Amino acid sequence: MQKMTVVVHSGELDKIMSALIIGNGFLAMGGEVTLFFTFWGLRGLMKGGLKKAPLSKMNWGGIGSWMMRRKMKQKKVAPAERLMEDFRELGGRVVACEMTMEIMGLSREKLRGEWIDDYGTVGVYVQETLKADRTLFI
Repeated sequence: MQKMTVVVHSGELDKIMSALIIGNGFLAMGGEVTLFFTFWGLRGLMKGGLKKAPLSKMNWGGIGSWMMRRKMKQKKVAPAERLMEDFRELGGRVVACEMTMEIMGLSREKLRGEWIDDYGTVGVYVQETLKADRTLFI
C-alpha cells in the first residue's frame, strides 16, 4: 500500500483545502495519508478554524474568503469542514504538533479534538515520513 505524509504548515483556506483534496484523493485510490498540522496550520484544527480561515491571496479583510466559499458552494465543492470529515471517514490520520502547541500556548481544549488522531513531536512526523512513499509540504 502506498503512503503519503503532508505537512500542513499554513492556516490559510486555499492551502488547507489543497491538503484535504489531495489527501482525500490519495485515500480514495487506496493509499494511506497522514496530515501533520504544525505552526499556523494548527488554526485549521481549532474550533471554528476552518470556517474562519483566510485566503492566502486577496483576502481583503475576509471578503475574499467569503467570495471563495460562495463560489465553491455554487460549483458544489464541499467546504473544508466536510472535506475534513470525509478525510477522517476514509481513514486519514491527523496529527497535531505538540511542540508548536507549546510554543503558541495552545491547549488540547482549544483544538477540535474529534479531528485529531494523535498529538506528536517531529519524531512522529519523521517516523511517518520514513514509512511514506511521498511527502508534501503545504
